[in-house]
Amino acid sequence: MKPAYLVQKLRHFYGRKQVLNIDELTIEKHKIVGLVGPNGSGKSTLLRLLAFVEYPSEGKITYFPVLEADGRPLRFQITLLCQEPYLLKRTVFANIAYGLKIRKDTRNLHDRVAEALEWVGLDYFSFAKRKWYELSGGEAQRVALAARLILKPSVLLLDEPTASVDAESAQRIRDAILMAKSEWGATIVISSHDRNWLYESCDQLVHLLRGHIIGSAAENIVFGPWKWLNGTLWYKLLDGNQRLILKGAENENSVALLSPDSLIVRPLSENFNFFDAEKTQREVCYINGIVSALIMERATNNILVSIAVGHITFNARLASNHQMLYPGQKVILEIPTDSARWVS
Repeated sequence: MKPAYLVQKLRHFYGRKQVLNIDELTIEKHKIVGLVGPNGSGKSTLLRLLAFVEYPSEGKITYFPVLEADGRPLRFQITLLCQEPYLLKRTVFANIAYGLKIRKDTRNLHDRVAEALEWVGLDYFSFAKRKWYELSGGEAQRVALAARLILKPSVLLLDEPTASVDAESAQRIRDAILMAKSEWGATIVISSHDRNWLYESCDQLVHLLRGHIIGSAAENIVFGPWKWLNGTLWYKLLDGNQRLILKGAENENSVALLSPDSLIVRPLSENFNFFDAEKTQREVCYINGIVSALIMERATNNILVSIAVGHITFNARLASNHQMLYPGQKVILEIPTDSARWVS
């Protein structure tokens, strides 16, 4: 079966600044693909290119329609929801029905609008007649999503759909996204800083950094500044006066990528001596932290444990024979000093 998208030798520029540099990316049909990366990594730009709102400066993006014989133009098969919801200065009903009216598909319109509102957890009788300015930020985002779901697109592209909304709205949006995949097999590409939800929900993760794909798993990305320690060892000062020590940085602004498979998590025992451990840190770095979450990783069916070390969170993939861990538990994180891949 053909994929939904095939991206080849993509280069995209804004002026002289290159914002994307992707040699190849395949997005399979009927899958949920998560885009992960810091601000400025190119996630939003990639979504606009996949929506054909913009066209690449160089390279090629090939889209393979789900049903070429269904008669729907390309623009009717793909829909993009931006982070800031844009609503027409009309009622909620008019906003949601707008796309269907453009297509001259107005059969059972009231029932379909009611169903779309139900998908995003909003009551038809309470919201249909509301004006755009009578909605909270979370409600506006849910209405904007309903306006896209009612079209039952083959591809749903979402840019930070749960950012800056309340917890209930975020959960309703997540439920609606999963429904789109299960009900009509939508291909979904979603950019989000909510990594835990992406790990639990996505069939594939794509990590972007400075416009490049750097991996497809739950890598830990650690930015500088780094300070030279001795020999090939560099360290980054963490909260609590702890040091993350790694080998091979090229300079103080290098970025370290740590695979979750290379990190080992152990419960913190009372007899653990950090002073003695410090002496061995030429080979292994020891950091203490607190378990913040345990996540079932959909793409691998493994468990990821998130470890909070001050304001930085590390992810480790647990082995099948791992010791029992729980949120709030104090743990030791063991990181081999030679385990980093470096990006300058």
